[in-house]
Amino acid sequence: ATSRDAISELLERFPKSRIVLEASTSARWITALAESSGHEVIVANPRNIPVVTANVRKCDRNDARLLAELGQVKPQLLSPVQLRSDRHQRVRTLLFARSQLVKQRTALTNLVRAEVRVLGFSLPSGAAKSFAEKMWPRIPGALRSSLGPIFEVLRTVTTQIDHYDAEVERLSETEFPETAVLRQVHGVGPLIALAFVATIGDPERFKKSRSVGAYLGLVPRMSQSGARNPTLSITKCGDHFMRSLLVSAATRILGPFGQDSDLRRHGERIATGGDKRAKAKARIAVARRLAVLLHRLICTGEQSDPQRQAAPAA
Repeated sequence: ATSRDAISELLERFPKSRIVLEASTSARWITALAESSGHEVIVANPRNIPVVTANVRKCDRNDARLLAELGQVKPQLLSPVQLRSDRHQRVRTLLFARSQLVKQRTALTNLVRAEVRVLGFSLPSGAAKSFAEKMWPRIPGALRSSLGPIFEVLRTVTTQIDHYDAEVERLSETEFPETAVLRQVHGVGPLIALAFVATIGDPERFKKSRSVGAYLGLVPRMSQSGARNPTLSITKCGDHFMRSLLVSAATRILGPFGQDSDLRRHGERIATGGDKRAKAKARIAVARRLAVLLHRLICTGEQSDPQRQAAPAA
């Protein structure tokens, strides 16, 4: 059974050993429990172990045997995962909770707009934060009894999102002051800066800043063989939440309100032509370069020059 008592009893049966387990939601507390008993723990990345995931005779017993054999002979083939610290994990829990509330608010707002359109009316565009207060007077009387509870929920959700935003600001100033150097970059606010610090964890574990792009799944997949080397989409490995935040920041950098910078010029060169595919590739390219830049700023703490690579004026 996957419980603390059962796992503790299991660990007591063996002397200090090397334990291999796949990355999962239970990996954090099992790893802490095993290490406190003196065991060595390797958390394997199941995505990079095709000998396990593609096994035609796949079952729990065979998976465990293969993991044990790889852990004994070639542990590096397991692509060991480095777990985040507790303080970073707590921040990510806060950010995930806020993200869920934002999604729920968006879903409820879309519901209200759709139901109003059914009766032939429409609601003007506006900020989600003030939707409940500004749109309630425009709701037709026939829908007020049905949509009234929805608006109450929207007000409560907005209040809680504001509470999370205030907590993000507090954490950035008190517990994670290194986020200040990241907020120098246009398009990076307190939310993205704190999420990046919590996702990366110890920045020194990356020997090169360029590796962060691959860690977050922002580099293209490869399937080269002989003269064949097709252009493929990005790997989408790593953390989806952080990757989506970086793409949002890249959209801001390339948007009409973006400032002139090396990142913007890099994206504009790729988006030359103006079709949707080129613009999408530009957003991904800017997001990858933004991740590299943010990691570099964390490591050095230097001031960011948005036009560092720009050619000097004649």
